[in-house]
Amino acid sequence: MAKEIERKFLVKDDGWRAEAVSASTFIQAYVATQEDRSLRVRLIDDKRATLTIKIGRQLISRDEFEYDIPVEDARELIGSALGIVLEKTRHEVEHEGFTWEVDVYAGAYEGLVVAEVEMEHEDQQPPLPSWVGQEVTGDRRFSNLVMATEDLSGELCGGVSHSA
Repeated sequence: MAKEIERKFLVKDDGWRAEAVSASTFIQAYVATQEDRSLRVRLIDDKRATLTIKIGRQLISRDEFEYDIPVEDARELIGSALGIVLEKTRHEVEHEGFTWEVDVYAGAYEGLVVAEVEMEHEDQQPPLPSWVGQEVTGDRRFSNLVMATEDLSGELCGGVSHSA
């Protein structure tokens, strides 16, 4: 069983772009959810697809199971999405021994930029890059599941300061 342990932050400027090592476009949809679990489908660069099961109530650490699926199956599942289908470009940024994932949203959440860093354990303290702003770990509004199933685009793209 894989354990996902991550912290999430708003991004305050484009300083990360100089350190980016790769980028992929994601189309992401949720096809089933319950209070403590979700089933997500993701189409990556229109060439690869995954099905992910996440279990757990905590936003910093959850069990995660991810499997490759055929691209055509992913497209069909995306057509059955609950709520909003998320669109984003994920940039990987290496910073002081940690890989940061900077998600630049398009579509309903155009303008939102969020960075996540995965850790080996919950007590780990990765050095924060200068381009990282307010921490939003634990703020359910920034959960992709919540963003997809509750339309928070007006609040997150217009009401939250990105220059914290």
